[in-house]
Amino acid sequence: MNWLEVSLTVNGELAEAVADVLARFAPNGVMTEQGVKFVNDEDEGTATGPITVRAYLPMNEHIEETRQKLEESLYYLGTIQPLPAPMFTPIADQNWMEAWKQHYKPIPIGKRLMIVPAWLDSPEPNRIPIKIDPGMAFGTGTHPTTQLCLGLMENFFVGAKQRPAPLQGASPLQMIDVGCGSGILSIAALKLGAKQTLGVDIDSESVRNSRENADVNEIGDELILGQGSVKEVLDGKFAFKSAPLVVANILAPVIIRLFDAGLADLVEPNGAIILSGILQEQSQSVIDAAQAKSLRMNEIRQMGDWVALMIER
Repeated sequence: MNWLEVSLTVNGELAEAVADVLARFAPNGVMTEQGVKFVNDEDEGTATGPITVRAYLPMNEHIEETRQKLEESLYYLGTIQPLPAPMFTPIADQNWMEAWKQHYKPIPIGKRLMIVPAWLDSPEPNRIPIKIDPGMAFGTGTHPTTQLCLGLMENFFVGAKQRPAPLQGASPLQMIDVGCGSGILSIAALKLGAKQTLGVDIDSESVRNSRENADVNEIGDELILGQGSVKEVLDGKFAFKSAPLVVANILAPVIIRLFDAGLADLVEPNGAIILSGILQEQSQSVIDAAQAKSLRMNEIRQMGDWVALMIER
């Protein structure tokens, strides 16, 4: 079945009344859209500006009659307070669950990695495939911050094979992923040579999505997942409190706050931390926060406006 979209852009006072009218004719309900204003990088946003109200009418044998009745109802509402003319747009039906998948393609990272949508096979068998099913959690491999992180991680694991203890000691190489999102970085670490990774996130949906992606990659107990952040790791809630490698692909203001919460203490002596999710103009403030905790800059990479840092302890 095809659909006829009807939409009106009105002020906040009229939006509810318009939605009530459209709902009488739209079997699947009504949606509203409004702009969002952000105060800073961490602000969740405040709705602002006019509201667009949309509804979808089934294009069946009754569509002309339905449209006429809807326009009459809007006319009577408009006699109370003026309304803009409704916009009508034909919409072809399609399988939306399949359509969005067409936008995801395999992405080569560095020299060895390949991010592969879970429903596809890797086009390059010589690369290490990391299969990801994009869900609600952050980290599908398409964003520069994730790609920068993966590139630095790849170099770290190549170098770790030539390094002395603790990276090559009696204990297996471990990694802590703060804000694990989809689990992509933890999964990549295991495929690059880590023996055990710990992924934590304050969002339970991210923890669930990480486990689902681990299952797709046939990764089991070697990936430890849990809800929490730096404090919970340092408090001993999980299997280990520190690691030779720590990654945090979040946002610059959050990273700076996490340094105050003990982020540097997660890094073992002679280990490293990879930080991403940082805009270029924010990079110096993150470097300053790291150096205040006696960490030393090793490498900085940039892709567009985004920066990732490799910092050593």
